[in-house]
Amino acid sequence: MSTDTLGLREQKKRETRQAISDHATQLFLERGFDRTTIADIATAARVAKMTVTNYFPRKEDLALDHHEEFAAGLARTVANRPAGESALGAVRRAYLAALERRDPVIGFTGREFARMVAESPTLVARLRDLHDQREEGLARQLAHEEPGDPVAARAVAAQLAAADRLLFRELQARMLADDDPPGAGADAHATDRGAHATADAAVRDERIAAELGEFARRVFDLLEPAIGGYAVR
Repeated sequence: MSTDTLGLREQKKRETRQAISDHATQLFLERGFDRTTIADIATAARVAKMTVTNYFPRKEDLALDHHEEFAAGLARTVANRPAGESALGAVRRAYLAALERRDPVIGFTGREFARMVAESPTLVARLRDLHDQREEGLARQLAHEEPGDPVAARAVAAQLAAADRLLFRELQARMLADDDPPGAGADAHATDRGAHATADAAVRDERIAAELGEFARRVFDLLEPAIGGYAVR
């Protein structure tokens, strides 16, 4: 089998996976996560149910399709920090950069998606599990870098993970907040609402990012006296 053939096959797999994910997301937003079945997704994507489960063994993975990146995120951030930077400094820098680029991995998902997750007990439970995995991965990374005191490594990981959870919850809460004035647009034509929707979302996202940036800096500043000098590379 030629390299070109292998390349085309891998491209086809990526396209199929993306198509399944896109159709699943649309259905989840329309019907809710718990009311959407694998069969529904397979029908929408025009693939077999087995194809869906081959690409996404867990239904939750279809909604939280950045789960692997999310679970490994804190550990990877610390592992890749430059010389002279502490673990706290690396997490702070990475979070603010992710906020600037509106990264969905940290929870910048938009209002409708945030609502869909919040309304599903299954997804809420899965997110808790992923946050636990995120903390555990960070604890292992810190213990590897500071092998002399595994208790301290786990304690620092717990503090950073707690801040991470707090920022995630705060971002989701702001995504869910309905800040439109009562009755706004009630008499407007649908076309007018559609014309302004993208601009309104952009303005809202800009405001949320600015507010979260200030909030995050205060959170990280509070951690600085206790762990700011820990694991400086």
